[in-house]
Parts: sequence; C-alpha cells; structure tokens
Amino acid sequence: MKKLNIHTWNRKEHFSHFNALKDPYFGVTVPFDVSQAYKYAKQSSISFFGKYLHDCMKAVNSVENFKYRLENNEVVVHDVIHASATLMRSDNTFGFSFINFDEDLGVFLSNIEKEKDRIENSSDLYPPNNTLDCIYCSALPWFSFTGHKEPISGNKESVPKLGYSKIEQNGDDLIMNVSINVNHALVDGYHVGLFCEAFQNNLNINRVK
Repeated sequence: MKKLNIHTWNRKEHFSHFNALKDPYFGVTVPFDVSQAYKYAKQSSISFFGKYLHDCMKAVNSVENFKYRLENNEVVVHDVIHASATLMRSDNTFGFSFINFDEDLGVFLSNIEKEKDRIENSSDLYPPNNTLDCIYCSALPWFSFTGHKEPISGNKESVPKLGYSKIEQNGDDLIMNVSINVNHALVDGYHVGLFCEAFQNNLNINRVK
C-alpha cells in the first residue's frame, strides 16, 4: 500500500470537487455476456459464481483507480483488492465475507468455500478482516434488474460496490446485468470502461465448444 500525492495528481481538481459532495457515488448497470464462463463452469464442475467473481476480481485488480481508497483523509493505493461478497446461510440470512484474491482460480474457489463455511457456522455479520482493500459485492440470482442502488452509510466511503443479477437468455447468449457503483472522487467513467472491457475479456477467455 502507498499514499497517492493528491497535489501532483492530474485529477486533483476532480477529486476536490467530488470529495466535497454529500454523496459522490455514481452508478451504472452494464450487461455482460457470461455464456462462455457459464459453460466453462458447468463443464468443469465448478461454481459459476466463483468463476465470474474471479474474472471480476482480476478485472478490478487490473485498473489502478479501483484500488484507490480514502483513509485518514488521504488517498491510498492498495496492492491487491479482495472480494467482500454477501454469502447466504442455509437459514436464508447472510454474512459479509472477505475472500482473499488469488490469480489461481482453484485457490480462489477454495478461499470462497472457507468463507462459506465460516459464515454458515457463525451468526456474525462482519468478517474478522474488515478492511477497505476489497470491493463490496452481492449476487442477486433471483431476479434480473436494469438498475440497482447500494446502501450508503453517510460517512466518507470509497469502496466500489457491485451487484450481479440473475442471468437471462438472449438468443444464443446468456446475459448477466452488473451494477457498478464507485466514488467519483476516485473513479471516472473512463476507468469503469476499462474495468468492463477487462471483465468481459476475462469471461470469454475459457472458450468451450
């Protein structure tokens, strides 16, 4: 982790403007083609959720602005961003996870299972490691959506918030809408575009017949 020098940052004015707003977050909902990722997960007998979350986290970690966080009135840049996903219990409640990111899909899937087990056997809402070097994300597989709003605490927040919808058939394609909410003091539409391009490319990598 390192501190960003705000005074020499080419977004200094942008940061100052949006950081002064009561709610500096902006959000978009983007459709992603998950056809290849879904087929790969099913043919490999692995979790589709784990597969697309891994593809998402690789994309998050490829865009520097998605690693920026506000801490102690400074902007810091984290080396690695992890996933804080809501994971369901068998009683239909959920807990917030902290899934350590790893470039290796197998290791990442194992980390998800460890968090699922911890949450299932606990009534805790928050994970032991409740730090800001993560994204907040929720899978909402019960319905599709074209818009989505995440709760805001009222404090200065900087963690990106993502929501994944139910997948729907569109011709031969499977489409999953993803809501992306980011702090405009740290992230612009351009950076969201970089993330979206990387995420879609990752979803397409493991092509199957």
